[in-house]
This record gives sequence, C-alpha cells and structure tokens, in this order.
Amino acid sequence: MSLNQSQDSRKVEVVAHAPAGRFTFLEESKQIALAMGENVVTIHHIGSTAIPNIYAKPIIDFLIEVKDITKVDDRHAAMAALGYEVMGEFGLPGRRFFLKNSAAGKRTHHLHTFEAKSPEIKRHLAFRDYTIAHPEEAQKYSELKRELAKTYPEDIQ
Repeated sequence: MSLNQSQDSRKVEVVAHAPAGRFTFLEESKQIALAMGENVVTIHHIGSTAIPNIYAKPIIDFLIEVKDITKVDDRHAAMAALGYEVMGEFGLPGRRFFLKNSAAGKRTHHLHTFEAKSPEIKRHLAFRDYTIAHPEEAQKYSELKRELAKTYPEDIQ
C-alpha cells in the first residue's frame, strides 16, 4: 500500500481547539531546532491547530524556514531519532516533509520545511494570520471542516 493510500484510508477527525497544542508546539520546536542545527532560520506554528477556537485535525503543523533546503537532507538521522518519518518533497518541489505518529500509530505532527524566502512560507503564514485576525472567517472555516469530516469520514482528501 502506498503512503497516499494509507493517508486516504485514515479516519478524518476534527476536534475542538486544544490550547495545550501551543505548549506541545513550543516543546517539539526546541527538539526540532536541535536536530536541524544551525540551518534553521525560524519555526512557525501553522495549520488549524495554530488558529484559536476552531476545530482541527489533532495534528500539529510546523513550518520550518531553513537557510539551505539541501542541508535538510543531511539531518535525516537526527529527525528519525525524534520519531519523524522522512518523506522528501512529498509532492511539493523545494519542500522537505516529515511526519510523526504516536506510539499507537496515530498521526500527531507534520513538518513542512522550506528554504527562507520560498513563496510557500508566505502562503501558509498569510492563511494563518488572516484567520487569526478574522475570527468570524475562522469559524466559517471550522464549520466547513466539521461538515466535511462528518460527510467524508474516510476521505482525507
């Protein structure tokens, strides 16, 4: 079974905002920064778990800005030691993607790594910042996520 097939067969779950997710993000960021080394410029919390008061899949998304994307490939062993699976570009040229599962096999973290100044960084941060600045739009997004998860519980796409 390919990874895409296994992702598509995961049950779609959205849950209420968990303020503890911010603490988890901060603690994990410290470990990621150590594993990635001096190449790291900054680590951002992105995705729905970064937006207060909305429903989200219980997966913390990290956006890691690095000086040189090719140097990320030298850090695979360090990331694997933290429990991350190395996924390469995973469909987006110029990205390095990592995922992490809990001991029970449930997805917990996504790491999207881009070289500083990549337009992908701006895109991710713009969405996060817009929804934080516009809570009414964030709630509409939250309701859509809940509706889609209920309607398509076996289709992550």
